[in-house]
Amino acid sequence: MKNPVQPYLHFQDNCKEAMQFYHKLFGGNLEIMPIGESPAKEHFPEDLYDQILHSTLSNGDFKFMASDMCGQGDLKQGNSVQLSLSCDTEDEINHLYQKLSEGGNVVQKLEPQFWGSLFAMVIDKFGVRWMLSLEQA
Repeated sequence: MKNPVQPYLHFQDNCKEAMQFYHKLFGGNLEIMPIGESPAKEHFPEDLYDQILHSTLSNGDFKFMASDMCGQGDLKQGNSVQLSLSCDTEDEINHLYQKLSEGGNVVQKLEPQFWGSLFAMVIDKFGVRWMLSLEQA
């Protein structure tokens, strides 16, 4: 496989808010295309024009994509997708843990693990599951 797997997240009418939150947290380049500004807008009813057809957040090798459901029915949040982040410093993992936990749920608190990493699992306020890891010497 030449390209890494890129997570694609679906949101229920709050994709723009979620992606702006992640952009503020992770930095990088954020591209957001509302349906009403897309070449495909004539294929959608006007009441969906504010929904996000496609968005991408990228910062170096870190990249993921997202959209609203765009008239495809109700979103059913599952637990089959998690985003795993390998952090470089304790400051970084502590910052991400704190920000992703705000308004969300801590599944596993940030603490050293038997395999030698500082590790946590969090479900953020948008229902996205995150695994944070920092290898320790």
